[in-house]
Amino acid sequence: MYIWGVRTVLPDHRYEQEEITEAFARLTAADEGLLKRFHTATGVTGRNLALPLDEYAKLDSFGRANDVYADVALDLGERAITGALEKAGLPPEKVDHLVFCSTTGMATPSLDARLAQRAGLRDDVKRVPVFGLGCAAGAAGLARLHDYLRGWPDQVALLVCVELCSLTVQRDDTSIANLIASGLFADGAAAVVATGRGTGREVVATRSKLYPGTEHLMGWRVGEHGFRVVLDAALPDFVDGVLAADVTAFLADNGLTPGQVGTWICHPGGPKVIDRLAGALELSPEALEVTWRSLHEHGNLSSVSVLHVLQETRGRKDQPAVLMAFGPGFSAELLLLHW
Repeated sequence: MYIWGVRTVLPDHRYEQEEITEAFARLTAADEGLLKRFHTATGVTGRNLALPLDEYAKLDSFGRANDVYADVALDLGERAITGALEKAGLPPEKVDHLVFCSTTGMATPSLDARLAQRAGLRDDVKRVPVFGLGCAAGAAGLARLHDYLRGWPDQVALLVCVELCSLTVQRDDTSIANLIASGLFADGAAAVVATGRGTGREVVATRSKLYPGTEHLMGWRVGEHGFRVVLDAALPDFVDGVLAADVTAFLADNGLTPGQVGTWICHPGGPKVIDRLAGALELSPEALEVTWRSLHEHGNLSSVSVLHVLQETRGRKDQPAVLMAFGPGFSAELLLLHW
């Protein structure tokens, strides 16, 4: 599979982290000092949000938040599709297969049906909406495009990820997980255009990994007010103890070692996760520079984040690259690319 175009789109409402912290403190019963400490610890300096800050007080139900999700997701998704197709130099009617990933809102018909029409895709485009993969969905979506294009190499496939994490923050939840999430996650959309033949960035191998008995590490607990975040403090330790070995095994099965990888494209899950992963794989400080920059400047965009890092990465020619993301399950998605 060859990646022809990647486009990330962020909402127009941009705020410094301190502004968001103050606004969230006014909306909740959380201790403001504790909130500031957790928000500062994320290392995020600013984020783009689906709505102006003063509009969040009006989201007094899951229904209201979900209505906003559908409207904003369609706008950002359409813009991402248009941008990715322009980068690829392809018209929308050339797209044969559409994978749509999102975990921060719900809609039936799924939003890809409406996006296909708004973006001018053919009415016989094959659609696969995916819900529940969380932060791993950007990498998983690329892997599923790769699977499809192995069977249909002459076709064009499109991946769209949209996440509006700010709409899920619970005002009555003063748990540490929610306080961290309110300072870490942000909003955005991304689209990737790929074909089975071509030149440029090539996906040469993929691997999915599911870790049974780890559902408590990450996910949603769905209640009357919508999605309540599940984020276990043991997550960085799990990454340190298990994930690096699976990355190394994946590379070994493809005749490589971590030291032979020229480019690392990692999901910016949070400072502790990035630090633990870099240490376990013995990566240089420069290896994850784009991942760190994405986290600092934009926060964690869930499934969109790894695609944003992909867009911003200038790989080393004729060297392998690894793209990876992690999500609920607990799960990991690994891809080997060649620049």
